[in-house]
Amino acid sequence: MPDSEDVCVLIPTLDEAETIGPVIDGLAEQGLENVLVVDGHSTDDTRTVAEEHGARVITQKHSGKGQAVREGLEHVDAEYVLMLDGDGTYLPEEANRLLEPLFEGRAEHVIGDRFADMERGAMTRFNRFGNRVFNGAFRRVHGTDFQDILSGYRAFTTDSMSKLYLDAEGFGIETEMAVECAKHDVPTEVVPITYAARPEGSDTNLHPLKDGGQILVTLYSLAKTSNPMFYFGSVGIVSGLIGLLLGGYVGYEWFANGISHEVIAVLATLAILFGGLLVMFGFLSDLIVTLHREQLRRIERLEEE
Repeated sequence: MPDSEDVCVLIPTLDEAETIGPVIDGLAEQGLENVLVVDGHSTDDTRTVAEEHGARVITQKHSGKGQAVREGLEHVDAEYVLMLDGDGTYLPEEANRLLEPLFEGRAEHVIGDRFADMERGAMTRFNRFGNRVFNGAFRRVHGTDFQDILSGYRAFTTDSMSKLYLDAEGFGIETEMAVECAKHDVPTEVVPITYAARPEGSDTNLHPLKDGGQILVTLYSLAKTSNPMFYFGSVGIVSGLIGLLLGGYVGYEWFANGISHEVIAVLATLAILFGGLLVMFGFLSDLIVTLHREQLRRIERLEEE
Protein backbone atom coordinates (compact mmCIF):
# COMPACT_ATOMS: atom_id res chain seq x y z
CA MET A 1 0.00 0.00 0.00
CA PRO A 2 1.50 3.38 -1.00
CA ASP A 3 2.01 6.05 1.64
CA SER A 4 3.09 9.67 1.99
CA GLU A 5 6.71 8.82 1.17
CA ASP A 6 5.59 8.02 -2.38
CA VAL A 7 4.15 11.52 -2.87
CA CYS A 8 5.78 14.69 -4.14
CA VAL A 9 3.84 17.88 -3.48
CA LEU A 10 4.04 20.38 -6.34
CA ILE A 11 3.31 24.02 -5.53
CA PRO A 12 3.50 26.73 -8.23
CA THR A 13 4.02 30.12 -6.59
CA LEU A 14 4.22 33.82 -7.40
CA ASP A 15 4.62 36.43 -4.65
CA GLU A 16 3.15 34.27 -1.87
CA ALA A 17 5.61 34.86 0.98
CA GLU A 18 2.71 35.55 3.35
CA THR A 19 1.10 32.14 2.88
CA ILE A 20 3.62 29.59 1.57
CA GLY A 21 5.16 28.89 5.00
CA PRO A 22 1.92 27.77 6.70
CA VAL A 23 1.01 25.71 3.63
CA ILE A 24 4.30 23.78 3.75
CA ASP A 25 4.03 23.33 7.53
CA GLY A 26 0.47 22.05 7.16
CA LEU A 27 1.61 19.50 4.58
CA ALA A 28 4.41 18.34 6.89
CA GLU A 29 1.82 17.72 9.62
CA GLN A 30 0.10 15.34 7.19
CA GLY A 31 3.37 13.48 6.65
CA LEU A 32 4.01 15.11 3.28
CA GLU A 33 7.57 16.40 3.53
CA ASN A 34 8.67 16.03 -0.10
CA VAL A 35 7.55 19.49 -1.24
CA LEU A 36 8.69 21.05 -4.52
CA VAL A 37 8.01 24.77 -4.93
CA VAL A 38 8.24 26.12 -8.48
CA ASP A 39 8.52 29.87 -8.24
CA GLY A 40 7.56 32.20 -11.07
CA HIS A 41 10.15 34.91 -10.33
CA SER A 42 8.54 36.30 -7.19
CA THR A 43 9.52 39.80 -6.15
CA ASP A 44 8.99 39.08 -2.44
CA ASP A 45 10.58 36.49 -0.13
CA THR A 46 8.57 33.50 -1.39
CA ARG A 47 11.63 31.42 -2.29
CA THR A 48 13.44 32.19 0.96
CA VAL A 49 10.42 31.40 3.12
CA ALA A 50 9.76 28.14 1.26
CA GLU A 51 13.34 26.98 1.74
CA GLU A 52 13.27 27.91 5.43
CA HIS A 53 10.23 25.69 5.88
CA GLY A 54 11.94 22.71 4.27
CA ALA A 55 10.81 22.77 0.64
CA ARG A 56 12.91 22.23 -2.46
CA VAL A 57 12.72 25.39 -4.54
CA ILE A 58 13.36 25.94 -8.23
CA THR A 59 12.81 29.09 -10.25
CA GLN A 60 11.00 28.46 -13.50
CA LYS A 61 12.67 29.53 -16.72
CA HIS A 62 9.64 31.31 -18.14
CA SER A 63 6.43 32.78 -16.77
CA GLY A 64 2.95 31.37 -16.29
CA LYS A 65 1.41 28.68 -14.10
CA GLY A 66 1.28 26.23 -17.00
CA GLN A 67 5.01 26.55 -17.50
CA ALA A 68 5.57 26.13 -13.75
CA VAL A 69 3.62 22.86 -13.72
CA ARG A 70 5.47 21.45 -16.74
CA GLU A 71 8.89 22.36 -15.34
CA GLY A 72 7.93 21.04 -11.92
CA LEU A 73 6.93 17.66 -13.31
CA GLU A 74 10.43 17.31 -14.75
CA HIS A 75 11.81 17.47 -11.19
CA VAL A 76 9.25 15.18 -9.55
CA ASP A 77 10.88 12.12 -7.98
CA ALA A 78 7.85 10.19 -6.75
CA GLU A 79 5.10 7.92 -8.04
CA TYR A 80 2.32 10.27 -6.99
CA VAL A 81 1.95 14.04 -7.20
CA LEU A 82 -0.23 16.30 -5.09
CA MET A 83 -0.64 19.74 -6.64
CA LEU A 84 -2.02 22.81 -4.93
CA ASP A 85 -1.57 26.57 -4.88
CA GLY A 86 0.56 28.28 -2.27
CA ASP A 87 -1.96 31.01 -1.44
CA GLY A 88 -3.60 29.29 1.52
CA THR A 89 -6.98 28.73 -0.16
CA TYR A 90 -6.54 24.94 -0.19
CA LEU A 91 -6.31 23.10 3.13
CA PRO A 92 -3.29 20.78 3.61
CA GLU A 93 -5.29 18.66 6.05
CA GLU A 94 -7.50 17.55 3.15
CA ALA A 95 -4.55 16.18 1.17
CA ASN A 96 -5.29 12.57 2.07
CA ARG A 97 -8.80 13.01 0.72
CA LEU A 98 -7.29 13.49 -2.75
CA LEU A 99 -4.58 10.87 -2.38
CA GLU A 100 -6.85 8.08 -1.16
CA PRO A 101 -8.40 7.27 -4.60
CA LEU A 102 -4.87 6.97 -6.02
CA PHE A 103 -3.56 4.78 -3.22
CA GLU A 104 -6.59 2.48 -3.48
CA GLY A 105 -6.25 2.22 -7.26
CA ARG A 106 -9.69 3.74 -7.98
CA ALA A 107 -8.31 6.61 -10.05
CA GLU A 108 -5.19 7.99 -11.69
CA HIS A 109 -6.26 11.63 -11.50
CA VAL A 110 -8.22 13.29 -8.70
CA ILE A 111 -9.82 16.74 -8.78
CA GLY A 112 -10.88 18.65 -5.68
CA ASP A 113 -14.34 20.19 -6.04
CA ARG A 114 -14.16 23.68 -4.52
CA PHE A 115 -17.91 24.22 -4.77
CA ALA A 116 -18.61 21.41 -2.31
CA ASP A 117 -17.61 23.66 0.61
CA MET A 118 -16.72 27.21 -0.36
CA GLU A 119 -16.16 29.76 2.38
CA ARG A 120 -17.85 33.13 2.19
CA GLY A 121 -15.67 35.58 0.23
CA ALA A 122 -13.50 32.88 -1.29
CA MET A 123 -14.76 33.64 -4.80
CA THR A 124 -16.53 36.64 -6.30
CA ARG A 125 -19.92 36.28 -7.97
CA PHE A 126 -18.32 37.09 -11.31
CA ASN A 127 -15.78 34.30 -10.89
CA ARG A 128 -18.51 31.89 -9.78
CA PHE A 129 -20.47 32.70 -12.93
CA GLY A 130 -17.38 32.21 -15.08
CA ASN A 131 -16.67 28.85 -13.47
CA ARG A 132 -20.23 27.70 -14.17
CA VAL A 133 -19.87 28.72 -17.82
CA PHE A 134 -16.56 26.89 -18.22
CA ASN A 135 -17.78 23.75 -16.49
CA GLY A 136 -20.98 23.75 -18.53
CA ALA A 137 -19.02 24.19 -21.76
CA PHE A 138 -16.70 21.34 -20.76
CA ARG A 139 -19.64 19.01 -20.11
CA ARG A 140 -21.20 19.95 -23.45
CA VAL A 141 -18.02 19.56 -25.51
CA HIS A 142 -16.45 16.51 -23.84
CA GLY A 143 -19.47 14.70 -22.46
CA THR A 144 -17.86 14.37 -19.02
CA ASP A 145 -18.70 16.11 -15.77
CA PHE A 146 -15.64 16.86 -13.62
CA GLN A 147 -17.68 19.43 -11.64
CA ASP A 148 -14.76 21.85 -11.16
CA ILE A 149 -12.28 21.73 -14.05
CA LEU A 150 -10.50 24.90 -12.86
CA SER A 151 -9.64 23.52 -9.44
CA GLY A 152 -5.96 23.83 -8.56
CA TYR A 153 -6.08 21.12 -5.89
CA ARG A 154 -5.32 17.82 -7.64
CA ALA A 155 -3.55 14.54 -7.20
CA PHE A 156 -2.35 12.23 -9.95
CA THR A 157 0.07 9.48 -10.82
CA THR A 158 3.21 10.37 -12.73
CA ASP A 159 2.40 7.55 -15.16
CA SER A 160 -0.93 9.12 -16.06
CA MET A 161 0.76 12.44 -16.77
CA SER A 162 2.95 10.79 -19.38
CA LYS A 163 -0.22 10.25 -21.44
CA LEU A 164 -1.13 13.93 -21.42
CA TYR A 165 0.14 16.62 -23.76
CA LEU A 166 0.30 19.92 -21.87
CA ASP A 167 1.30 23.22 -23.44
CA ALA A 168 -1.20 25.74 -22.03
CA GLU A 169 0.11 28.89 -20.40
CA GLY A 170 -1.14 30.56 -17.26
CA PHE A 171 -4.33 29.33 -15.59
CA GLY A 172 -5.36 27.41 -18.70
CA ILE A 173 -3.27 24.49 -17.43
CA GLU A 174 -6.09 23.13 -15.22
CA THR A 175 -8.49 23.22 -18.16
CA GLU A 176 -5.98 21.43 -20.35
CA MET A 177 -5.39 18.73 -17.73
CA ALA A 178 -9.14 18.09 -17.51
CA VAL A 179 -9.51 17.95 -21.29
CA GLU A 180 -6.56 15.60 -21.67
CA CYS A 181 -7.92 13.29 -18.96
CA ALA A 182 -11.25 13.10 -20.79
CA LYS A 183 -9.55 12.69 -24.16
CA HIS A 184 -7.30 9.81 -23.05
CA ASP A 185 -9.87 8.16 -20.76
CA VAL A 186 -7.69 8.63 -17.68
CA PRO A 187 -9.65 7.25 -14.68
CA THR A 188 -10.61 10.46 -12.88
CA GLU A 189 -12.42 10.98 -9.59
CA VAL A 190 -13.81 14.15 -8.06
CA VAL A 191 -13.73 14.62 -4.28
CA PRO A 192 -15.25 17.42 -2.19
CA ILE A 193 -12.84 19.93 -0.66
CA THR A 194 -12.98 23.20 1.24
CA TYR A 195 -12.09 26.38 -0.63
CA ALA A 196 -11.00 29.05 1.83
CA ALA A 197 -10.87 32.81 1.45
CA ARG A 198 -7.42 34.25 0.88
CA PRO A 199 -5.68 35.28 4.11
CA GLU A 200 -5.21 38.97 4.90
CA GLY A 201 -2.22 40.47 3.11
CA SER A 202 -2.33 37.91 0.30
CA ASP A 203 -3.18 39.24 -3.16
CA THR A 204 -4.58 37.11 -5.95
CA ASN A 205 -2.63 36.55 -9.16
CA LEU A 206 -5.83 35.87 -11.10
CA HIS A 207 -7.06 38.45 -13.63
CA PRO A 208 -10.69 37.41 -14.29
CA LEU A 209 -11.16 38.86 -17.78
CA LYS A 210 -7.69 38.12 -19.16
CA ASP A 211 -7.33 34.68 -17.61
CA GLY A 212 -10.98 33.83 -18.24
CA GLY A 213 -10.53 34.61 -21.93
CA GLN A 214 -7.41 32.48 -22.02
CA ILE A 215 -9.23 29.57 -20.39
CA LEU A 216 -12.12 29.86 -22.86
CA VAL A 217 -9.73 29.87 -25.82
CA THR A 218 -7.90 26.86 -24.38
CA LEU A 219 -11.17 24.97 -23.87
CA TYR A 220 -12.36 25.65 -27.41
CA SER A 221 -9.05 25.02 -29.16
CA LEU A 222 -8.60 21.65 -27.44
CA ALA A 223 -11.97 20.52 -28.80
CA LYS A 224 -10.25 20.27 -32.20
CA THR A 225 -8.80 16.86 -31.34
CA SER A 226 -11.17 15.70 -28.59
CA ASN A 227 -14.52 16.69 -30.16
CA PRO A 228 -13.91 17.78 -33.77
CA MET A 229 -17.62 17.66 -34.58
CA PHE A 230 -18.22 20.46 -32.11
CA TYR A 231 -15.07 22.39 -33.08
CA PHE A 232 -15.65 22.41 -36.85
CA GLY A 233 -19.42 22.01 -36.72
CA SER A 234 -19.96 25.11 -34.60
CA VAL A 235 -18.00 27.27 -37.06
CA GLY A 236 -19.76 25.60 -39.98
CA ILE A 237 -23.22 26.24 -38.53
CA VAL A 238 -22.39 29.90 -37.88
CA SER A 239 -21.07 30.27 -41.43
CA GLY A 240 -24.16 28.59 -42.84
CA LEU A 241 -26.51 30.82 -40.84
CA ILE A 242 -24.68 33.94 -42.01
CA GLY A 243 -25.01 32.71 -45.59
CA LEU A 244 -28.74 32.06 -45.17
CA LEU A 245 -29.28 35.52 -43.68
CA LEU A 246 -27.41 37.17 -46.52
CA GLY A 247 -29.31 35.04 -49.03
CA GLY A 248 -32.61 36.00 -47.42
CA TYR A 249 -31.69 39.67 -47.65
CA VAL A 250 -30.75 39.31 -51.34
CA GLY A 251 -34.02 37.49 -52.08
CA TYR A 252 -36.12 40.09 -50.29
CA GLU A 253 -34.43 42.97 -52.10
CA TRP A 254 -34.93 41.22 -55.47
CA PHE A 255 -38.62 40.37 -55.05
CA ALA A 256 -39.68 43.46 -53.05
CA ASN A 257 -37.66 46.21 -54.69
CA GLY A 258 -36.24 44.68 -57.85
CA ILE A 259 -32.69 45.34 -56.66
CA SER A 260 -30.02 42.72 -57.28
CA HIS A 261 -26.99 42.30 -55.06
CA GLU A 262 -24.70 40.02 -57.03
CA VAL A 263 -21.69 40.40 -54.74
CA ILE A 264 -23.70 39.69 -51.59
CA ALA A 265 -25.35 36.74 -53.33
CA VAL A 266 -21.93 35.27 -54.15
CA LEU A 267 -20.78 35.78 -50.55
CA ALA A 268 -23.95 34.12 -49.25
CA THR A 269 -23.38 31.11 -51.49
CA LEU A 270 -19.77 30.79 -50.44
CA ALA A 271 -20.70 31.06 -46.76
CA ILE A 272 -23.31 28.31 -47.08
CA LEU A 273 -20.94 26.03 -49.01
CA PHE A 274 -18.10 26.70 -46.55
CA GLY A 275 -20.37 25.96 -43.60
CA GLY A 276 -21.59 22.71 -45.16
CA LEU A 277 -18.03 21.58 -45.88
CA LEU A 278 -16.95 22.31 -42.30
CA VAL A 279 -19.85 20.30 -40.88
CA MET A 280 -18.96 17.37 -43.17
CA PHE A 281 -15.29 17.68 -42.22
CA GLY A 282 -16.22 17.72 -38.54
CA PHE A 283 -18.31 14.58 -38.98
CA LEU A 284 -15.48 12.73 -40.73
CA SER A 285 -12.91 13.94 -38.19
CA ASP A 286 -15.14 12.78 -35.35
CA LEU A 287 -15.38 9.35 -36.95
CA ILE A 288 -11.58 9.16 -37.27
CA VAL A 289 -11.07 10.22 -33.64
CA THR A 290 -13.58 7.59 -32.47
CA LEU A 291 -11.83 4.84 -34.44
CA HIS A 292 -8.44 6.02 -33.14
CA ARG A 293 -9.62 5.84 -29.53
CA GLU A 294 -11.01 2.36 -30.05
CA GLN A 295 -7.69 1.21 -31.52
CA LEU A 296 -5.82 2.66 -28.54
CA ARG A 297 -8.12 0.81 -26.15
CA ARG A 298 -7.46 -2.44 -27.98
CA ILE A 299 -3.70 -1.87 -27.86
CA GLU A 300 -3.87 -1.12 -24.12
CA ARG A 301 -5.91 -4.30 -23.51
CA LEU A 302 -3.36 -6.34 -25.45
CA GLU A 303 -0.50 -4.81 -23.45
CA GLU A 304 -2.29 -5.66 -20.19
CA GLU A 305 -2.77 -9.26 -21.34
